[in-house]
Amino acid sequence: MAMVKRIIISLIGLIVLIGGLAGIKYLQIERMTAYGNNFIPPPEVVTSATAKNDSWESFLTAIGSLEAVQGVVVTAELTGKVVSIAFEPGTLVETGDLLVRQDTSVESAQLRAAQAEVALAKINFKRSKDLVTAKTISQSDFDNADARFKEAVAQADNIRAMIAKKTIRAPFAGRLGIRLVDLGQTLNEGDEIVSLQALDPIYVNFLLPQQRLAQVHPGLAIRLTTDAFPGQVVSGKITAINPQVDAATRNIRIQATVANSEERLRPGMYVNVSVVLPDRIEVLTIPATSVLYAPYGDSVFVVDKKKNDANEPSGLVLNQKFVRLGEKRGDYISVVSGLKQGETVVSTGVFKLRNGQAVVIDNTLSPDFKQTPNPADA
Repeated sequence: MAMVKRIIISLIGLIVLIGGLAGIKYLQIERMTAYGNNFIPPPEVVTSATAKNDSWESFLTAIGSLEAVQGVVVTAELTGKVVSIAFEPGTLVETGDLLVRQDTSVESAQLRAAQAEVALAKINFKRSKDLVTAKTISQSDFDNADARFKEAVAQADNIRAMIAKKTIRAPFAGRLGIRLVDLGQTLNEGDEIVSLQALDPIYVNFLLPQQRLAQVHPGLAIRLTTDAFPGQVVSGKITAINPQVDAATRNIRIQATVANSEERLRPGMYVNVSVVLPDRIEVLTIPATSVLYAPYGDSVFVVDKKKNDANEPSGLVLNQKFVRLGEKRGDYISVVSGLKQGETVVSTGVFKLRNGQAVVIDNTLSPDFKQTPNPADA
């Protein structure tokens, strides 16, 4: 009986202990819940920028292709063996510089014979002229002597032309390419010898839609960029507009001329072309990092003054606004609608913010936003 009492007392004591612990834990949870309900998170530190009006240059963009002002592949006009190569690949040449000489030994011998024929025909012509003046010979004999003299001169000129065609010279000043012939090689008519390109200046050919025709004219400035020289911009001017619109694409072909004194631009390269229009466009700009991009719409966080119950300012709070965006240039993007000039927006870290959140502004670490940024590691 005493044993049963001890067990009952132990059970009662255990129940009291468990109840006491449960009560203590309940009170702790209640206090934590109350603290959580009354907890006000500290304001988020953000950087800010002001939406401001700006005037941007107006551009028309296109993809262009470079073309030499003059460019040919020098070829052989007559069949003959190469006896002399007078150029080094990749060098600059002037108009008339000797490139390749073919064997002209046969033509040279023929020219000497032809020159002798010319000399004899000239003597006969002068003699006939004197005799016809003295009426010693008939006019027909004089005409025959005149014709033979002219025929001999023409024959000699024909041989000289053949020698000139086998003495191949640069048709214009430019830079040579890779040599395509060897000494002793027999060239046939049309065989390629070397590429010759005039690289300074150089043409840029590009297409624009027909509806842009009224906006472009010769003399407009253009700017080129290419992935061959990242970050570098080359300027030029429109020099020609094709008078005919392509019937298949309704595009018009435009040609600009660009200085290329360092010969970095080469024919056949593609480039990005921007035609600078005379009219500037007025835009409202904010840093591109201010935009929170989302499938349902792009938005920004505007920093407003929070007011207390007495309608007095008591800090800063975020107000999320949906915006319609325009063109992006450098670190900035234009806002078409949804924002007003002078409003302050959060400029960085917008992905971690929420509507109605309290914030404080600290721009000590704010990036330096530029319309034409030039990163050090670009």
